[in-house]
Parts: sequence; C-alpha cells; structure tokens
Amino acid sequence: MRAMGIVRKVDELGRIVLPKELRTTLGIDCNTPLEILADESGIYLRKYSAGCTFCKGMDEIVEFGGAKVCKKCARAVLGK
Repeated sequence: MRAMGIVRKVDELGRIVLPKELRTTLGIDCNTPLEILADESGIYLRKYSAGCTFCKGMDEIVEFGGAKVCKKCARAVLGK
C-alpha cells in the first residue's frame, strides 16, 4: 500500500469523498460495493467481492486468513 498524499475531511454526517481520479484508477463507480476494514493502525476500503479471492467462484466459500476462498482453491493452495 502506498501513500497517495490525498487528505479529506469527514463531514458532519461522517462521510468522506473519494477523489474522482482515485475512483477512476481503481474502477470504482456509483454503487460499487466497498468493504470497510479497520485495525489499530487505520481504516481501509476495498472493493467488496463475495466470491473466492482466487477464482471469483461462489460455491462453498470459506473465510481463511481474512480472505474468502472456495474449497476447490483452498485444496489447490494446500496441495491436496
């Protein structure tokens, strides 16, 4: 992850605006679902994907290390 040098203030409703250049670069359009993640070091946004991280499949999804993985890809990664 790299710093972009972009600063935005939170408005009175708790909103921030993502700059158009950033949305265009990342392919974020109106109604693109974003996942909000947070830990002790910050808040992170990423495009939401309900499917497998590797194949984008939707069958038998399990959560592994914070990633969504289908059982087929999990077996492939584990060499089984």
